[in-house]
Order: sequence, then C-alpha cells, then structure tokens
Amino acid sequence: MEEDGIGPEQIRQRLSPLRNDSLLSLARYTDDEDEEELRRAKLNRRRKDDDRRRDGGADDEDEDEDEDEEEGEGNGNVQRSPHGKRQRLVEIRRDCPYLDTVNRQVLDFDFEKFCSVSLSNLNVYACLVCGKYYQGRGLNSHAYTHSLEAGHHVYINLQTEKVYCLPDGYEVNDPSLDDIRHVLNPRFSTDQVEHLDENRQWSRALDGSNYLPGMVGLNNIKETDFVNVTIQSLMRVTPLRNFFLIPQNYQNSKSPLVHRFGELTRKIWHARNFKGQVSPHEFLQAVMKASNKKFQIGVQSDPVEFMSWLLNTLHSKLKHSKKKNKSIVHDCFQGELEVVKEIHKKPLIEKKENGDEGSMESTADGDGIVRETSRVPFLMLGLDLPPPPLFKDAMEKNIIPQVPLFNILKKFDGETVTEVVRPCIARMRYRVTRLPKYLILHMRRFTKNNFFIEKNPTLVNFPVKNLELKDYIPLPTPKANDKLKSKYDLIANIVHDGKPGEGYYRVFVQRKSEELWYEMQDLHVTETLPQMVALSEAYMQIYEQHE
Repeated sequence: MEEDGIGPEQIRQRLSPLRNDSLLSLARYTDDEDEEELRRAKLNRRRKDDDRRRDGGADDEDEDEDEDEEEGEGNGNVQRSPHGKRQRLVEIRRDCPYLDTVNRQVLDFDFEKFCSVSLSNLNVYACLVCGKYYQGRGLNSHAYTHSLEAGHHVYINLQTEKVYCLPDGYEVNDPSLDDIRHVLNPRFSTDQVEHLDENRQWSRALDGSNYLPGMVGLNNIKETDFVNVTIQSLMRVTPLRNFFLIPQNYQNSKSPLVHRFGELTRKIWHARNFKGQVSPHEFLQAVMKASNKKFQIGVQSDPVEFMSWLLNTLHSKLKHSKKKNKSIVHDCFQGELEVVKEIHKKPLIEKKENGDEGSMESTADGDGIVRETSRVPFLMLGLDLPPPPLFKDAMEKNIIPQVPLFNILKKFDGETVTEVVRPCIARMRYRVTRLPKYLILHMRRFTKNNFFIEKNPTLVNFPVKNLELKDYIPLPTPKANDKLKSKYDLIANIVHDGKPGEGYYRVFVQRKSEELWYEMQDLHVTETLPQMVALSEAYMQIYEQHE
C-alpha cells in the first residue's frame, strides 16, 4: 500500500469517521490493543470483586459483562457509563445471512449449561448450527474459535437469550428465533396457567412425534425411574404445578433444586417443544448435590424415600419466616395426626411443648403405663399390609392375597393399636385431626431383615373415585361455617413390578381435561382403562380432595 502512495496514517484518517459511529464500530484486531483491553478488563474485574466484598453482593448483569470482558470480548466499542461501568456497544441487525443454517433438530437444552471445551458454566453460548455449548464470544473465546474453524455463525447466550453472529459480533434481532427462546426457557402467563387443565389439544414436536403437554415421557438416564414416577405424580398436583410454572413465585429462592424443579415443570407442560420427551438431567444433578449423593444417577432408590426428601427439601427452601413455616408444599400435603403412645415405665407426669412439631403431654396410671399424647404434622401416611400366606394352595400355586384399602386405613381410627419396637417397645394409636388437600398414601411393601429385602405381594383394593374417609375413620368436626371435606379422587398411583431390590417403577396418572388415565414408564406413555389402575401392586398414591 505504501508503494501506491497510501501510508498507515492515511488509512487511519480515512477510518476515523467510522470509529466514531457507535452502532457500526469496527472490531480492533491488533495485538497491542487486545492486550491492553485484557489488562484493563482484569483490573476492572479486581475492582468489582473488591466492591462486591464490601457491598456483600453484585448484580448478575455486571457479572455477565465482566465475564465477557475477561473472555477477551474485543468486538464493539467499550465506553464508560455515567456510573463508571464499562459498557460494550454491539451492532443490532434484523437481517442475518446465516439464519438458514440454524438446525432446530439438533438443539437440546435439557442438559447442563457447560462449555464443551472448558467445562465452565460462566457466559455459555449454544451454537444453533450444531447444538454444542461454548464459552464467551470474544476474540480468544471458544465460541469465536468454533465459528472460524467450523463455519458455524449463529449463537445464543443461554442466560440472556440474546442471539449473536460470530465472528462478526453483531446481535441478531429476528422474531423467527423466538421459538428457540421458548424451548430454552418456556414461559407461561397467569391466564395460560389457570386454563391449563382445559386444554385437550395434542402438540406436534419437530421430530414428528405427537405428545400431550403435561403427559411427556421422561428419559431414564440410568436407574432413575424412581425420580421419573415421583415427578410425574407431582405434576398432577394442580396448586404445586401452577406455583412452579411462574418463576416469579420463587425468584427469591437461592436453591438450585427449586429452580431446576421449576424448569422441569415448565418443560413438561410446554406446548411447543422440539422433542416429544424431556430429559431431567439438570434436575438430577441438582438432586445429587442437594442430597449429598443420597440419590444419584445409576443407583436405584425408593420413590417413597425420594418423595419424602424432595417435599421436605422444597419446603425448607421455600418457607416464609413471616408466615410461620408455611410453603406451597405444606399448603398442599400437610395434615395432622393425634398420636397416643403407651410405654411401660415408672409413674411419671411430664408436659412438654415442641413448637412446630406439635405439643406433647405425658401421664401415668397405676399400672405403670405412661401415655404420651402428641399432635404430629405429616406429609404422607404409611399403611401396613397384612402378612402374605406362608403356604401354597391346593393347586400348588402361591395365593395372592387381597385387602380392601379401608381395612388398612383403620390404623388411623384412633383405636387400633400398632406395636412398635423402635426407639423403644410401645403401643401406638393414631387419629387424623386434620386432612390435607392432597393425601399421599404409602403401602409398606418392603421389609428388611438381616439377610435380604422381602416384598409383600398383597393387592390393595381401592376406589379410583369418591374415596369417602369419614365412613371408615373418625374425623374432627369442622368449625361452624366450614364443611367437612373428606371425599377424595385418585390422581396418581405408583406401582412396583419385579423382585425386591430389583424391578422397576411405573405410574398411572389422570389427565384432568378428559378424565382419562395414562400409564407412564419413563419414555412410554399409553392410555389405559381406570379398571387397570386398580389391578396393580400399588406402592404410593396421591388423592385429591373434593372442593
């Protein structure tokens, strides 16, 4: 160029008007300027860290900006706002010549948002051409490098949902990409949530499969069917589902488990998915971390234990200190029992107050029997099955015994005695003093001894509709203006098939809009008859109270 009479100084003068235009800024690629930009970004990062330590926190947008700068975001001008914050001005375009390369078939946002190269979860972008995740979009970033090596140019920020074209660095503002944003982060309005149970329409996924929103199959990643049946059951609990469909309800919670459960709920009920199934991968990672690996991928666990742990953990993360230990979990599932415990002891009179756990009173009679009466809250009721017969019948076949649900519910009539040996030998009597809106029943099928786990095959005969509890157990009389609500309908029935310690779980759930029953086992979702629900080895059930 110098031979033609044009030197570097002349080129700089010609480009100077373009540099002053903030929307059409030129990317600076010289090594000196890049190094200076990185040095200033690191200094700025240290200053932000110092401010954050003094203030006790920082807002997420500032963190994102700092991370972008640290990644070497060389595209666009960087200027200071009136508050002294660094801001990058990025050109925004409606037209992008590479939008036809976007491949929705390969996009999968069910997995953890980690860069496939650096394994970092900060400032991650998804390539909309191949579906892989990369960190950053600056000159030294993995996404920028991928755009040059593979020729893939369209990327979406998984946090801000903004779409960029690399290596040019401009932001793409095109309404045709909204369906991708909805799959990445499904949204529901309050009106949509209220009318969700009225929808009878099937949805069609991009892969050609038809699915019912809310009746989506869940991937069994490895021995995770106990999680899948629990999630599918809880999706039938309308107030719980509606609460988690609106992220504003739990935006103040810092628990990853709460937010992952909310994301999974929105994906299951989303009507515009790209696939006809959902993978609970992110939720399972949050479960493993929150439970200290008590529940983990690859290890079969008990859905009753998992349900109990999940409800108690969600409650502890969501409860309001102002509302005396209240949360959506307790609003749905919490009831109350009166427990009378009889122990042979020396005569003793003692009175205790246990706060949230209820009150306890101890009295002793002349026979040396101490009676402790306490009020205990519960989230589920455990029912004891009668022992199976030891001998075969005349045809040399094992007899499969049956028992009506009402017989085993007598445990809670306040008169039937239950013998317990732990923590000490005692006689217990239980009486329900408050019924929950959603009643969870657990049939104790598995017993452990010193050698192996034994499964009780007894079938429980139960009504699918109109379970009237007041006919079988005494209930407290309601207050003057209240009506006794003791009638329930079954909405979910978890079943165990196979040998104890092995086997697999499946669940029958009801679709409210049509009152049809579906059998769900991981990815398999098939319609079934209500009669088939009652012919299974029920393990855990959820009943919904009549209004």
